[in-house]
Amino acid sequence: MPQLPAPDYPAEVRARLEADAREVIARYPDSRSALLPLLHLVQSEEGHVSRTGVRFCAEVLELTTAEVTAVATFYTMYRRKPSGDYQVGVCTNTLCAVMGGDAIFEALQQHLGVGNNETTDDGKVTLEHIECNAACDFAPVVMVNWEFFDGQTIESAKALVDDLRAGRAVRPTRGAPLCTYKETARILAGFPDERPGAVAASGGAGPASLVGLKLAKGETAPGRIVSPRGESEPSDAPPAPGPGQQPPETHPSSHDAPQSTAASDPSHPAGPAAEEGE
Repeated sequence: MPQLPAPDYPAEVRARLEADAREVIARYPDSRSALLPLLHLVQSEEGHVSRTGVRFCAEVLELTTAEVTAVATFYTMYRRKPSGDYQVGVCTNTLCAVMGGDAIFEALQQHLGVGNNETTDDGKVTLEHIECNAACDFAPVVMVNWEFFDGQTIESAKALVDDLRAGRAVRPTRGAPLCTYKETARILAGFPDERPGAVAASGGAGPASLVGLKLAKGETAPGRIVSPRGESEPSDAPPAPGPGQQPPETHPSSHDAPQSTAASDPSHPAGPAAEEGE
């Protein structure tokens, strides 16, 4: 059956949200560009994007509710049903999965008694799997309201959600102190984080991320030149270890350290080398 029009916010809530919406809309030359932050704004009010929130966004931006709904259902950061104060996301993409993310997610489902995108009975925790937290050098990673908890194990993840449910203080591995999902949504809408010290709090990237950044900026020393097969190594190759010394740790590639492979490749066991790789 067709649904009746969504109810409106109470008058005082509507007036407050309209004032916030005008501030958001003023940032953009085209008002409809403000839709994404306005969806975060209404989510900060109710903890999810309700039919009332969709109606509000449509009216202040002069869009149809169908246009607003199409956007709200496309992005996973917008919730479509009531959920917990803490969104606990477990990365289950490739690296985190093989490092233990899949096991953590399965263990948390059993520990909390919920499935994916479901909320505990006390309304504290909503559990979901996330495709990537963009923190592969800290795998496996769990996020709570988009703050990082790095290098997790099954036991540490269980302790984390237990602390959240018990109201105990929880500190992310990096970044700002933890706040509720509604508070996070308001910050994502573009409003200042007014918690003392929250803006100054930050966390460094991992070693692998920093190396990649330096490479992109051209700040690192030139890489070691690898000779084509059949030629001797450059004269600046590291000396052979002396008596009683261990050889230095190396990370062979297909071009500088041929490995034993299938008999179908007897002459070049390392496989073909592209010109660019040489």
